[in-house]
Amino acid sequence: MPSKPFPVPNSITPFWRSEPDGLDNHRSTDSLPGTSDVVIVGAGYAGASTAYHLLAQADPSSKPSIVILEALQVCSGATGRNGGHLKPDVYNAVGTVAEKYGMDAAIELAAFETAHLTAIEELVKLESIACDLQVSLAHDVQLDETHDVKLKKAYDALIAAGSGPTKTAVHTTGEEAEKVSGVKGAKGCFSYPAGRLWPYKLIVGLLKTVIARGANLQANTPVDSISESDTEGRWTVNTARGSIEAKHIVFASNAYTGAIAPEYAGKIVPVRGICSRTVVPNPPNPPLPTLDSSYTVRLREGIYEYLIARPDGSIVIGGARSVYAHDLKNWYNNTDDSRLIDVAAHHFDGYMQRYFHGWENTGAYTDRVWTGIMGYTTDSLPHVGQVPAKPGQFVVAGFNGHGMPQVFLSAKGVAQMILNGVEFEQTGIPRIFKTTQERLDSKENTILSASYVVETAKSVDDS
Repeated sequence: MPSKPFPVPNSITPFWRSEPDGLDNHRSTDSLPGTSDVVIVGAGYAGASTAYHLLAQADPSSKPSIVILEALQVCSGATGRNGGHLKPDVYNAVGTVAEKYGMDAAIELAAFETAHLTAIEELVKLESIACDLQVSLAHDVQLDETHDVKLKKAYDALIAAGSGPTKTAVHTTGEEAEKVSGVKGAKGCFSYPAGRLWPYKLIVGLLKTVIARGANLQANTPVDSISESDTEGRWTVNTARGSIEAKHIVFASNAYTGAIAPEYAGKIVPVRGICSRTVVPNPPNPPLPTLDSSYTVRLREGIYEYLIARPDGSIVIGGARSVYAHDLKNWYNNTDDSRLIDVAAHHFDGYMQRYFHGWENTGAYTDRVWTGIMGYTTDSLPHVGQVPAKPGQFVVAGFNGHGMPQVFLSAKGVAQMILNGVEFEQTGIPRIFKTTQERLDSKENTILSASYVVETAKSVDDS
């Protein structure tokens, strides 16, 4: 394990990177520029989105110079390894937010996440990005009745408080839930609009757009450190290929942020997850039931799988937490995505046959499994905004494996802060995302105190 959470070489290739673009190792210039208005660390979803919004919002006559530095290939981190969901939360985690931060904060978050569906649809259309985006229903299926009752209580409270996005979710139980979802043994199901896409292609499309508008992309250029510049009001970004003096730095480095922004060491923690792709013999025999949705299948609180049906008939499935959560070294503060989580390597074999009606004799099989490193925070909330006590430094990181419906508009708000000096509270970013010294000083660690960690560890101890 490296002493700092830096990306490791030779990562397992995920399905999403099975068709690498010519931009994968792109360097806009042979050498690094000596100065830049903005240096963005990370060429994944957060980095590409921040650059896009900076250039889209800037006065055409005074666009900022932007350098995007990526440690490895573009979109080789969490975004290029996720489950392909663009799935807002309108009742589950926002219910927890309501309990801890109040109903207004929860409603604000649900609306913000839901707005990403329209925002990404508009982006893809405007910039002609071919990324297999589809918006249809998501089915959140509970296999544990007690958990379903708990979620329904939070759902009812949000609707009673006037949460518009929550009203889009339809709740069914028992036989109706099983019929709606097609999942065996479903005790409850929430169905509502969500998106599915090819995340790598979305980010490559964004990066091509910003390069065409003047951004300088430098792949395979890891940042070693950030230091104060000799020029007042500027920072020096240090790499093995040279240094760049910048007025603004954006840490779009997710799980690896603590390696170069020490405030976030131990606050944004690398968490390793696992994902897979299932394929079906063509043509399937017998014919398959229609599966044109995305899913979360919750075995119990905190233990779930997520999956999306793809246009090519394959299914991307991730999760497997139930088999490895007890073993912290396998996933907590672990940046090694060059190997699988051994105990979970075959977890997805026969998954569709076990859980979905009509799939028993289809011959569906797992053809690829990979790992990815997510940035989890110790209070379960992203860190967005100006780094405390460091004017000119900004962070868009720590999305807890749920960044697709949170990052794009968070980056838009940070761009407003950089370009126009807008205060965080005027950006439209949820108030609970704001990075503060109070959050950084907190001793809380919701990752380790989560029920799925405590319960699975206890079950191993008892066995």
